[in-house]
Amino acid sequence: MTVAIDRATGKRRGDRAPRPGPVSRLKRGYQKYWYAYAMIAPVALVLGVIVLYPLAYGFYLTLTDADSLNSARTIGVNEIEATYKFIGIDNYADILWGETAYDRFWSKFIWTIVWTAACVALHYGIGLGLALLLNQKLRGRTLYRLILILPWAVPTFVTVFGWRFMLADAGIINSGLDFLGLPTPAWLEDTFWQRFSAIMVNTWCGVPFMMISLLGGLQSIDATLYEAAEMDGATAWQRFRHVTLPGLRSVSSTVVLLGIIWTFNQFAVIFLLFGNTAPDAQILVTWAYYLGFGQQPREFAESAAYGMLLLAILVVFTSFYRRWLNRNEQQLAI
Repeated sequence: MTVAIDRATGKRRGDRAPRPGPVSRLKRGYQKYWYAYAMIAPVALVLGVIVLYPLAYGFYLTLTDADSLNSARTIGVNEIEATYKFIGIDNYADILWGETAYDRFWSKFIWTIVWTAACVALHYGIGLGLALLLNQKLRGRTLYRLILILPWAVPTFVTVFGWRFMLADAGIINSGLDFLGLPTPAWLEDTFWQRFSAIMVNTWCGVPFMMISLLGGLQSIDATLYEAAEMDGATAWQRFRHVTLPGLRSVSSTVVLLGIIWTFNQFAVIFLLFGNTAPDAQILVTWAYYLGFGQQPREFAESAAYGMLLLAILVVFTSFYRRWLNRNEQQLAI
């Protein structure tokens, strides 16, 4: 085998040039894309101040025993210095497998999973049904769309307070049930009905977004696919299964992921509906708020540990969810 050598450099032809180091690559990238770096610098700075710093400080708190009694505070003209100390991962150990781990974490984790799955399933199912209905040629379709999107357009606190008044013992719902001779549940007092009410109210708030997103996906599906399927003798169910659902795959995967993240961290509905009066209906995010701000002494370190666990759960779930979607897309491509 003959190897050609460049006489000027003494190197063999075809040899790859040595890869530049990270400093050289960074310098070259800055010289080439300095304008882009200048444009994103303010955004990166704001994100660092608003997101990264609180996240890093919150993680540091999880490694301490900080609470409202040993944190730095000012009382009148007296400034009291912080006296909390570093304890490592004791907070995580106590939350996950301590003596009261089931009552304080695992029971609420199970309810959070049930709450998220039920709400997202109802959001998607009802939203898809309404989107299919509004995608038809109906008289007054624009008016129907406007009415159905109102629950999402109205501020959440207004919607939840409205439901709270209706679900009260003397509210319109129990008054109507009593007039019909039906039992009147304790919507805001009994654990089962508290959870049922929370899912119902959150479904009311979340369906419009899912409906609008899926309606946009339906309108992007090529109408000729339905025409071809109908000419081949496909029934309505077969057209829905083999044309509509595959056409909505990309939209569905995105809105379901967003729905899971939003519902898992849904603070407003639970807090505004029950406050601190329904301990068994609290999901992880509202329970973390209660530990940090709703009791005395306020457990800052433990509340921050709950926040870190929530973040870890969502990061792990999102990575597996995206990997599962990519695997399915590759199988369909084959």
